[in-house]
Amino acid sequence: MSDVLFLGLAVFDHAFMRYALIAGTAVALACGLVGYLMVLRGQVFMGDAMGHVAFTGALASLAFGLDARLGLFVACVAVGLVLAGMGDRGRAGDTETGIVFSWVLGLGVLLLSVVASSGGAGGAAGARVLFGSILGLDAARTTWAVAIAAAVVIALIAIARPLLFATLDEAVAAARGVPVRLLGFAFLAIVGIAAAEAAQVVGALLLLGLLATPGGTAWRLTTSPYAGLAVSAAAAVASTWAGLLLSFEVPSLPPSVAIIVVASALYAGATLLDRVRAR
Repeated sequence: MSDVLFLGLAVFDHAFMRYALIAGTAVALACGLVGYLMVLRGQVFMGDAMGHVAFTGALASLAFGLDARLGLFVACVAVGLVLAGMGDRGRAGDTETGIVFSWVLGLGVLLLSVVASSGGAGGAAGARVLFGSILGLDAARTTWAVAIAAAVVIALIAIARPLLFATLDEAVAAARGVPVRLLGFAFLAIVGIAAAEAAQVVGALLLLGLLATPGGTAWRLTTSPYAGLAVSAAAAVASTWAGLLLSFEVPSLPPSVAIIVVASALYAGATLLDRVRAR
């Protein structure tokens, strides 16, 4: 017990860990809320697609000599809106997502060859996008991460009630005058922003884990939408803290991998508990 307490206190002696915990908490909170709604709306495949979109967008920025984060956000939001436009009532299906996903992946391969041939720091920046760089945040980037995550949370709270109505019974919501299509566009734009920000925490390759796994955990544990949002957010934050602490204790373990391992363990426990309760 004393060893665990010492580890917890020692973490705060390092500025890079303080920044990682602050930014990670904010981003995990946003991803937990977004991820649960993705699970509820049957759009988990969107999270996988967004990981590749984030990488391609970052490479596009690097190819033109711009900040990779600019490409991250522009590409993720733009593709989210495109998919919303392709789907019925703003909800893109797996077919539309798969088509855009494959096209973006091909474009990413092309841009990767362009960035690799140009040399410079493009390769290192691309690697940070792929695997995350949460331990490399400074005060300014941490502030931006918290601000963006707060904007995502506020936007979701603002549309939560009608969005849940449209998610659970789309036809009745439309008949009641709920702007179902507009909500679909708004939600996928929010997904794009959350995905772009989360890519800096766990990287594009593991982005789906931070978005979908806490949401899946909540879906296993409760049938109440509002309780599900709370459980998903709590699971995401707990996974981020536990993953960062584990990575601090085992320096050879990348923080992004540790976060996803903890999130997956929580989902496995929730699945087991769900089956036990069912019996």
